[in-house]
Amino acid sequence: MSRNPRSGNSQSLTLVIKLGTSSICDIETNLPLLSNLSLLVETIVKLRSLGHRVVLVTSGAIGIGLRRLNMDKKPKKLNEIQAVAAIGQGRLMRMYDDLFSQLNQPIAQVLLTRHDLADRTQYLNAVNTFSALLNMGVVPVVNENDTISVSEIKFGDNDTLSAITAGMVNADYLFLMTDVDCLYTDNPTTNPNAKPVKVVEDVSALRDKVIVSSPGSSLGTGGMVTKLIAAELATAAGVTTIICRGSAPKNIISIINHPFSNNNQNSESLPLHTRFLAKDNPMLDRKWWILHGLHSVGTIFIDEGAVKAVTKVGQKSSLFAAGIVKVEGYFVANQAVDLKIERTIKHEDTNEVETVMIGKGLVNYSSIEISRIKGFQSSDIENLLGYADSECVIHRDNLVITIKTDD
Repeated sequence: MSRNPRSGNSQSLTLVIKLGTSSICDIETNLPLLSNLSLLVETIVKLRSLGHRVVLVTSGAIGIGLRRLNMDKKPKKLNEIQAVAAIGQGRLMRMYDDLFSQLNQPIAQVLLTRHDLADRTQYLNAVNTFSALLNMGVVPVVNENDTISVSEIKFGDNDTLSAITAGMVNADYLFLMTDVDCLYTDNPTTNPNAKPVKVVEDVSALRDKVIVSSPGSSLGTGGMVTKLIAAELATAAGVTTIICRGSAPKNIISIINHPFSNNNQNSESLPLHTRFLAKDNPMLDRKWWILHGLHSVGTIFIDEGAVKAVTKVGQKSSLFAAGIVKVEGYFVANQAVDLKIERTIKHEDTNEVETVMIGKGLVNYSSIEISRIKGFQSSDIENLLGYADSECVIHRDNLVITIKTDD
């Protein structure tokens, strides 16, 4: 098992580099850390000269905006935070453009929201724009469009945004640059016995072995928890994910020049970092889009028979009305919903209901229609509704299973 980047060699790689707020702005003064940024820009230009394609996902708009307004703390009201981000975003891009221009490297601003990616056509347009920019030799600089994003449809943090961007550009590597060298089993500043985690094959299994409860900086929205989520998203798309120190971006070159192998698991000669190995069977583009590009607007609860049908190895079925127990939320056809099951856990004195996430999919019927046809056979749909747009509620091509199966 090599788990090397999808391109199979280091001659020409696609890299997504995410720089966090703590690597861009001083958390006390909000002043830009020009030394860090200059080193990053030099590294990206060097990577470009080596034939690699690079996308930069940046935070820092709020920190730069606070400095421009001489404000000490981030506001609490959403509209005020968005206003500060709007002020900071322009100055942040100007700063990047000034630095990259010194080395004659063109850049492009790309502002995204989850809403932009909810429509399949818009998602593909974004993918095509990234492809065109990279083919032109441009470095796309990506940030969330905080000015218009609302909490319900935000990516939540730029770690998640960087993982989704990595999936969109079919990246070989995602680098999550932070203020520590790597992931540790606990916070190394408070626990001297904390040990570095160098290679991760299964993020889900890792969560039981490490403590990552610490939040991000006062200016940022992330922390190590969000980096684990981002690593899980990216590796599912076939992207090798690295956590390393943001103040030493030149380490990126050393890391990509030494792909992972079973005989050389993070060689001692390499800079300290954590490597999350890409999945051997990455998720198809359309299912990746359904799972990570779309906001779930409701929930369909199914029975055990339906769970077995949609998860059965080798012949995963579509979801039919007969296996649906109940519906929550209001939605229309072609929107994304979560698929769940409620299981009763019996104890000596009481029974406990456990809700388990099964997957996510695009529905062929509205919530009102599904409420009327749930529990019935497909042959009954026309009699119940007066029409039958589809024999299934979610087609298997539009269904992503998230619960672990044996395949």
